[in-house]
Amino acid sequence: MRNKLANVLVGKGIADRRVLEAIKTIPRHLFMDSSFEGHAYQDKAFPIAAEQTISQPYTVAFQTELLLLEPHQKILEIGTGSGYQTAVLLHLKAKVYTIERQLELFKKTSIFFKKMGYRPKKSIFGDGYKGLPKEAPFDGIIVTAGAPEVPKPLMAQLKIGGRLVIPIGVDEQEMTLFVRKSEKEFEKKEFGSFRFVPLLEDKN
Repeated sequence: MRNKLANVLVGKGIADRRVLEAIKTIPRHLFMDSSFEGHAYQDKAFPIAAEQTISQPYTVAFQTELLLLEPHQKILEIGTGSGYQTAVLLHLKAKVYTIERQLELFKKTSIFFKKMGYRPKKSIFGDGYKGLPKEAPFDGIIVTAGAPEVPKPLMAQLKIGGRLVIPIGVDEQEMTLFVRKSEKEFEKKEFGSFRFVPLLEDKN
């Protein structure tokens, strides 16, 4: 079933063989509510706890492909969610720092990662808008929720040459890639419409 799913993604344009290998290897059904397990290898998003979703596999693969990951790069993930995207990044040998602001999900994935042997460098309960300045700069930052605009702290925490992948918009999001060219210069590219749950900012 995982091979079939990978073939569906190839048909949709995913070409990075390492990303496809991750899709073939990672047991997506374990990241989902048992009532949806039978549908785990469809290319669809499904509800998880705290009114969040596990992203569509195509979206996970597409965002990961845009990062152009090299082994041992330092990656900041905003929105741990179910942990599926985290697992894909870890499979590609990234050093993953992941932030989740929903306490229920944070607790659930922390237990799940230990049980499954997934080892992010840090798993943090906190506000993704602020990023993780203590661990910056990052080779890549991936945001798995829709932001109305790019949080400035995330731009600041990107290494020169680093890549930020973020869906921008309110009702519908434009998948956007920022590549940091210098201290003040960023190259921006857009890759079409997607739908994400909103990135929530801690207003306190």
